[in-house]
Amino acid sequence: MRILSGIQPTGRFHWGNYFGAIRQYIALQTNEQAFYFIADLHALTTVRDPDQLRRNSLDAALDMLALGLDPSQATLFLQSDVPEVAELTWLLMTVTQMHLLEKCHAYKDKRDRGLPADAGLFTYPVLMAADILIYDSQVVPVGQDQVQHIEVTRDIAQRFNNMYQREVFQLPEARVLDSSAKVPGLDGEKMSKSYNNTIELFEEPKKLRKKIMSIKTDSLPVEAPKDPDQCPVFALYALFADEAQRTAMAERYRAGGLGYGEAKQALFEQADAWIGPARARRAELAANEAGVREILAAGAAKARGKAREVLERARSACGLSHG
Repeated sequence: MRILSGIQPTGRFHWGNYFGAIRQYIALQTNEQAFYFIADLHALTTVRDPDQLRRNSLDAALDMLALGLDPSQATLFLQSDVPEVAELTWLLMTVTQMHLLEKCHAYKDKRDRGLPADAGLFTYPVLMAADILIYDSQVVPVGQDQVQHIEVTRDIAQRFNNMYQREVFQLPEARVLDSSAKVPGLDGEKMSKSYNNTIELFEEPKKLRKKIMSIKTDSLPVEAPKDPDQCPVFALYALFADEAQRTAMAERYRAGGLGYGEAKQALFEQADAWIGPARARRAELAANEAGVREILAAGAAKARGKAREVLERARSACGLSHG
């Protein structure tokens, strides 16, 4: 079964990215045929600084490898290193109806807020469809808010197949990621770069502790019993702790006598110990950027082999291939 997912290099990964998606991508690489790409073409709709985009893309690769992505099991590559996807995007654009794109979230949200939306944002779902279809992807792990893109991809693929009366494209299925992990940000709201409330995965210890100590909590005194289910510090602690640790911490909350400063210190120690090995691994990888680029190049070569096969099917269906 071929798994496919793309990750945009619009900034450093944070705790919400990892617990909401990345850890599940990495878990799916075992006994699966997984293609994971860094979506630098998609990022062009928001990142306009070329040096920043290059840096973000390399950082994304370093982070994924340090977190456990295994190049011997999963194919990791840059989206822009597979130029076939751009040609397939155009072939798909010729059969995609406008009303389908007008309903898509990113464009619709900007339009409804009176913000300018360029053609890249409007046609973004077609590039996403090309990303998925060009590798004969069977399963695409997504959050609930991204299921629409898989539905659009299926609509486009079916229309292309019907128009040219050939089964050119496989129809992918969405696998909705487990979103049960609660990842509040520094302000208690959902952790998101757009809210400027994130904790990066690879924060250095001093900065990590400072951020954790700034997490917003209520004003209950130390001696007062507290509800762990209503506390963002406990929600974050629970992500890193085992069952026994979570149970013990919850009991201390409910018994009273636990101050938020102590709870934050426990969170820092737990999180820092958890990320320590990955932080060390990332430092090793960063010291050998040439090796990381070789991994990306090898991944792109493998991805291009499959992409050429699928693109040739589409070109032939359209009448663009000879013979």
